[in-house]
Amino acid sequence: MAKKALTLLSIIAILSMFSISMVGAAPVPSGTTQTYIVLYKSQSVPSDAASSITAAGGSLVYSYDQIGVAIAQSGSEAFSANLSLDAKVEGVASTANFGIRLNDEFEVVDAASLNQAVAAGSWGDPLSGSQWDMVQIHVPEAQAINSGSPSVVVGDIDTGLDYTHPDLAANVDFADSVSCVSGVPNTNPSAWMDDNGHGTHTAGTIAAAANGIGIIGVAPNVRIAAIKAGNAAGYFFPEAVICAFTWAGDHHIDVTNNSYYADPWLFNCRNDPGQRAIWKAEQRAIRYAMQQGVTVVAAAGNENQDLSKQNIDTTSPDDSTPVTRDVTNACVVIPVEIPGVIGVTADGNLMQKSFYSSYGVSAVQVVAPGGDSRYQRTTDAPRGTVLSTYPGNRYAYAQGTSMASPHAAGVAALIVSQFGKIPPGAVQAMLTQTADPIGCPPNPFDPGGTGAWLATCQGGSGYNGFYGHGQVNAFNAVTHTTAP
Repeated sequence: MAKKALTLLSIIAILSMFSISMVGAAPVPSGTTQTYIVLYKSQSVPSDAASSITAAGGSLVYSYDQIGVAIAQSGSEAFSANLSLDAKVEGVASTANFGIRLNDEFEVVDAASLNQAVAAGSWGDPLSGSQWDMVQIHVPEAQAINSGSPSVVVGDIDTGLDYTHPDLAANVDFADSVSCVSGVPNTNPSAWMDDNGHGTHTAGTIAAAANGIGIIGVAPNVRIAAIKAGNAAGYFFPEAVICAFTWAGDHHIDVTNNSYYADPWLFNCRNDPGQRAIWKAEQRAIRYAMQQGVTVVAAAGNENQDLSKQNIDTTSPDDSTPVTRDVTNACVVIPVEIPGVIGVTADGNLMQKSFYSSYGVSAVQVVAPGGDSRYQRTTDAPRGTVLSTYPGNRYAYAQGTSMASPHAAGVAALIVSQFGKIPPGAVQAMLTQTADPIGCPPNPFDPGGTGAWLATCQGGSGYNGFYGHGQVNAFNAVTHTTAP
């Protein structure tokens, strides 16, 4: 989603239907310096990594010794082949054009115009009357019990956040915020300032303050750390994703929200030599974060695909012309399909699967409001979309599993606030045990009746591919009496 100039006091639609999709980039000219992921066979980076990388025709940029991954650069076309001769190296992959891009729609609005329009229906801060999503998952009732603890930190792995936004400023955790865009941690606040908009929107859903201004997040008293992995154009490159999860693990972040998928291929195949090194490096980083106590929450994606089955991928890669390919269960969407990650699908105000939301038995654990502007517009949700913060003291309506995931991350933060630091598996168990079960609709699910968004739900009322264990319930989560 490219940054646009906006006029305050107006509502502006940006781009097309909100989704997470991939946009092509120009091929890298021969001889251009490229960034490489170097995956070592051991879980640590060898002491001679710098010299061996130099001998292969490159230079060491950064070493993630915690997971056995190095970031390197080289302008030599022979670099990958040369370094692969090192017996300590498992794989080398260039990340050129291996970034996914957010291609989203936002309706951006001036706070003053919204204040006048919706103040009468507010349950909290002035714009809360438009937060049907919070009412749907019982956030007002939960906040009467627990609004989150300032000792709990949620890392939003996204495009950064606007730390000057009045609805976020009080909760921004500067010490744990970072830009990972280059693959090298940069803690300068100007580096992790949101220059895209997506990250500020997801951050607001998690932790917008209850301060008499604008909206209220799910957990308005927790701290929010910007872990910037997406650049101004909305591209998330592998080196940034690896940096982000390693940073979260090193800083013992309590919860991370991940409203994106990684790499140019929607499905990453471990049996594909061109993808394996990146796939395994990202997997190591995610597992490292979880081993350090980080609860990882991730969006399921907006392709209306069953992630548990073989699929046809027609959108990848983003570094050249997309090709149609069969995708087997050896291929996964990262991070949502990494074991231990809490996968989140999206629903609308009628508590039906959003038309765009991907799904799948074993791939998802819960559902949360992501909006549905086509088929689930109601009196309470006239746009059908989710309102949250946007850079420049503005707010935006948007829809997608990108919007669903931060709701679940916010509830996870409330669980940690209520019950203390508990392992990620325990957080996931409490999140799923306290969710409101939603059974499968009649199959095939055909919103709009046109066949354009056909989907088949598998499973029962206690767990199924559309809704996992059910819709997150913030009140149930903070009043749960069973010890984790």
